[in-house]
Amino acid sequence: MSPEAVVTHFLFASALILAVGHGAGWLAQRLKQPYIVGQLAAGIALGPSLLGSTAPDAYAVLFPREIGTALTGLAQFALVVFLFAVGYELDLKILGDRARTVVTVAVASFVVPMAVGSGCALLFQQHLRELDMPEPTVGMVLFAGVALSITAVPVLTAIVRENNLADTVPGILAVSAAGLLDVIGWTVLAGTMLDSDRGEHALGWQGRALVAAGFTVLMLVAARPVLRRLLWRTRTEPSLRLALLIGFACASASVTQFLGLHAICGALLAGIVCPREDDGTLDPDLLAPLHVVSSLLVPYFFVFSGQSVTLNNMNTTGWLTLLVVTALAVITKVGSGTVAARLGGLDRDDSRTVGVLLSARGLTELIALNAGFQAGLVSKPLYTVLVFMALATTLLTQPLLNVVRRLSDHEPTRAPGRTEAAPGPDPRPADRASTTPVVDAG
Repeated sequence: MSPEAVVTHFLFASALILAVGHGAGWLAQRLKQPYIVGQLAAGIALGPSLLGSTAPDAYAVLFPREIGTALTGLAQFALVVFLFAVGYELDLKILGDRARTVVTVAVASFVVPMAVGSGCALLFQQHLRELDMPEPTVGMVLFAGVALSITAVPVLTAIVRENNLADTVPGILAVSAAGLLDVIGWTVLAGTMLDSDRGEHALGWQGRALVAAGFTVLMLVAARPVLRRLLWRTRTEPSLRLALLIGFACASASVTQFLGLHAICGALLAGIVCPREDDGTLDPDLLAPLHVVSSLLVPYFFVFSGQSVTLNNMNTTGWLTLLVVTALAVITKVGSGTVAARLGGLDRDDSRTVGVLLSARGLTELIALNAGFQAGLVSKPLYTVLVFMALATTLLTQPLLNVVRRLSDHEPTRAPGRTEAAPGPDPRPADRASTTPVVDAG
């Protein structure tokens, strides 16, 4: 294929991805479902399982092999921008007066699903071989636990806002716990990446862990004051500041990608060390365009993820595994979150609300799954199962919340003195777009 033909195919494929991805997200919202559900469904539909099997000639024309690298690059760039924004918005100061309860809920809702997922990976390894899984390594076992433990903070925040829970005790507690839980989850995920060494690195995992620890310390200690001096105190134009910070995020992502930690770890770290305003608030001139860029490009990631979903190869074991994994993902999250919130002093109804909210998954889960798949920690059939688990649990969160509300004998407890929106990310682009609250209500 000539260079001109490659460019033509790439541009047409981009038009299709953006139109179908955002159109499907809009349709999902009209059906009272998260935006992410529509985008994920569109990504799978444009992949080899549906379009590739029903219209192979059209699929070959629309997505020729020659444009694969470009589409993959855009997908990774979308993730870097998205996770840079997530890291920038992450603020554990919102723990507030209920810090002990928040920590208890976060730890419980991570440890319990983690233990169940890892335990199942060990107990049922014979059955998992039917899904092309090899002998489990430490990284594979840990990754199985992480896959059940993730909570998508932006999706959760969107659901909290849309259900008028932003100034309630369960809403604030769930968002705060999910932020802390994400820190734990990404840390463990980084460890599984180190264990997935395929011999492609000159350094062993111990050496890479040492270099990664040094890089993390350097970023946490030096990056923020340097960036503040260079970009804030010199009154750099917002557009130039945005460009330089995205470049900084890409550079950080390239370091962790080289170390075998995946680019997502470096992008998240870059966001965490990015300076805020002097009063600790987020810079709107930085945050708004970050949301726009990540929202625009995230459909590339869904199509990229959909390329590895193999519905055609799903056998009876695969479908049964999906049912079991989905049930475990919901039960362990809702159960552990509810019990921990109850032990933390919340009443029965508020505790149930916290547990259900923490079961929300979304783009965050898909990013973790994709990182594990690329690292060889999960086979293609099991990856397909876990992607559909993420889709199912995202779909189930709102119905379960409605059930909890019907069973409740009182409205969620309002937090004293809280009249503003719940802390956490503004749920707009990317995972935020999963339930974009600013959409026209019609």
